[in-house]
Amino acid sequence: MLVSLASPPVHALTLIVAVLAAALLALLAAISAGLLARWDGATFPRALLQAGTAFGAALTLLCSLIALGVVTLT
Repeated sequence: MLVSLASPPVHALTLIVAVLAAALLALLAAISAGLLARWDGATFPRALLQAGTAFGAALTLLCSLIALGVVTLT
C-alpha cells in the first residue's frame, strides 16, 4: 500500500497561495478606490480612509469565500 506524503503540504500551499491572491486583489481594490476618490476631489486623508475601507471589505469578503471553499471541500 502506497501512502502519499505530499498531500498535506500541497493543501497548505494551495491555501497560502489563495490567501496571497486574495490580499493582492484587495490591494488592487484599495488602490482603485483611493485613486477614484482622489480624482473625485477628496482630500488625501479622505482618499486613504476610503482606500482602507475598500481593502478591509475586499479582504474580508475574499477570505470568507476561501474559508467557505475549504469547509465545503473538506
